[in-house]
Amino acid sequence: MYVASVCFKHGPPKLLGAELEWVVQHSGNPHRPLQARHLADTLGVHVPNSLVPDSPQTPLPYGSIVTVEPGGQLEISSPPCTSLTELIVTVEGDTAALTDLLDPAGLVLTGSGSDPHRPSRRLVDIPRYAAMETAFDRIGPMGRAMMCSTAAVQVCLDAGTPAEVALRWAALNDLGPVLLAAFANSPWMGGLRTGWASSRMQAWFALDPARTRPSRVHGDLAADWDPAADWARRALDTPLLCQRRPWGRWDVPSGVTFADWLSGALPGRPSTADLDYHLTTLFPPVRPQGYLEVRYLDTQPVGQWLVPVAVLAALLADPAVTAAARDACAPTVGRWLQAAQRGLRDDALAAAAIAVFELACHALPALDAPAEVQVLVEEITEHRVRRGRCPADDLTSAMAGGIATRAAAGLPARLAEPAVTELDWPHCNGGQTL
Repeated sequence: MYVASVCFKHGPPKLLGAELEWVVQHSGNPHRPLQARHLADTLGVHVPNSLVPDSPQTPLPYGSIVTVEPGGQLEISSPPCTSLTELIVTVEGDTAALTDLLDPAGLVLTGSGSDPHRPSRRLVDIPRYAAMETAFDRIGPMGRAMMCSTAAVQVCLDAGTPAEVALRWAALNDLGPVLLAAFANSPWMGGLRTGWASSRMQAWFALDPARTRPSRVHGDLAADWDPAADWARRALDTPLLCQRRPWGRWDVPSGVTFADWLSGALPGRPSTADLDYHLTTLFPPVRPQGYLEVRYLDTQPVGQWLVPVAVLAALLADPAVTAAARDACAPTVGRWLQAAQRGLRDDALAAAAIAVFELACHALPALDAPAEVQVLVEEITEHRVRRGRCPADDLTSAMAGGIATRAAAGLPARLAEPAVTELDWPHCNGGQTL
């Protein structure tokens, strides 16, 4: 089957990659809006075609490609690396290069998974993003929030051999709620404390459930279960987000699936290129793209992006460790919303997180990672995970301290508490699973 061969490429798991996104702010004035022209001029030859159509899109010195998300968030995508050490050198080097580009322009990369200050505002005007905005606006405001105000750490791992792929796919999905909770880092968005540890994943889950819900995993990994076949069915049954055209808008009628298009619901028969493009508009927490792309991790505090990458690399490096991690997460399977809202204040998620991080600490030495990485993961395990805290807890304390300081000085608070901190999502099955 075409989708299976494209989305789940088999082979020994050797490669590792990362995509880092950042909310970008003006130094000293985080409330000031960004301007697309300013970003384009700042990035120079590295600027993507979405901002400058004839840009050479030159990679950064270590090979990472720069992209600009709809709201002006910056992303670097590393080339595939053969070791965790190589990946760290690559990403650290290119992050430093990007920082050096931004500094003379008065711009800074921030260590939060959402924009805590500015309202959602789209800067990048291309047909794909315009069609996304239209489609998501039919459902509610969270589409614009996701597109323009959120940032993530995405980890890319090989799918594995035919004998391994089901376990690796299942483990990454089952680990999702635990790692989402442990690395939640976006409690503020648009000037409000949302009441969610990960406002970024709150936005993702609300914007379009058919497109963003977690994939279903066969609990006992029965021999006849094929995750690739499940993914192919999901791809056909998911409504189109857009239809590419040589000119004009790419909007499509609501609810038309790719299977409907194959059956003649839209003019022209779709090609395999159209199917490839449709696959890029599915956004579950784990997405197969030949390799497996983990999408449920918020951007981390400055200097800590490598912690979730190291944890996942360690847990997926040995099938026995992978199976043990999946067992540790069994009590928390499906607790995506609790993870996004409560972080490690959820007792079940906190207990599973301790077990998972201990597994990662024990497995890291086999990866021959730099000693400082091992120390950092152990310190976060001891001083944050064991205490039932995630980065959002530290960020909330820091933000609240800033508001208190302004109030003591007789200045108005720049951030406000919301009147409502929870959302009622009818598609969430009573708040337990999606």
